[in-house]
Amino acid sequence: MIIDADCHISSRKFDALALTAADLLRELDRAAVDKALVWLKPPYNKEIAAENRAVYEAMRAHPDRLLGFGWVNPRLGADVARETIARCFEKYGFYGIKFNGAQDEYVIDDPAILPLIEQAAAYGKPLAFHIGADFYENTHPYRLGRIAARFPEITSLMVHMGGAGTPALDRAAVEVARERPNITLIGSAIGERAILRALNALGPDRLCFGSDMPFGLLHVQLAMYRALLRDHDATAQAKVLGGNLARVLGIEGS
Repeated sequence: MIIDADCHISSRKFDALALTAADLLRELDRAAVDKALVWLKPPYNKEIAAENRAVYEAMRAHPDRLLGFGWVNPRLGADVARETIARCFEKYGFYGIKFNGAQDEYVIDDPAILPLIEQAAAYGKPLAFHIGADFYENTHPYRLGRIAARFPEITSLMVHMGGAGTPALDRAAVEVARERPNITLIGSAIGERAILRALNALGPDRLCFGSDMPFGLLHVQLAMYRALLRDHDATAQAKVLGGNLARVLGIEGS
């Protein structure tokens, strides 16, 4: 089973890159990818409620293909953020929720943010964090290390593993992941050498294939992963290309 661990969808085509669920499903079919973890592509006005709803509706319509995650923006206010977290888990039944301190401009381990992370962690589902060089002060791997230490019972998905900009922070990402076994890396929006270093350093159980659709091209990123994995056995390939994420989300065998 192949699962793309990083795809963004939108309720409508509000810019040239926006993908609807139907658009993404066509790309999954073309690339022979079985499932995708999906979260919203933030609209320019930061009004995410309708976009979280669109992810929910897409997951409900295609439960065998689309694995929905919510998105919370603490900058919209603590009350709104708390309501968003509750809705994402209790009403929408998402597999997890994502925090993006680069897109939404906050420090992910800020003491003011931690109560929201604690609220989300209380649901016992994975938490995803944008960890990138595009806003490294807010989203440095070491910050996720502190969060993972505070919530060791929760799997933290390190989206981009320090990429999404230059110079990449992948070495710091690997150091943190070594210290915190509850962190799983999603190798999207980062170069192939960084992915290969992470694979060699951590083994095939801690890394997930991700394309960052629509910012990356799914079929191209999948081809890159297949090339990187050519010297690994079929078991290792299956783990990276989908098995690890299936295990984290509790959907093995589905």
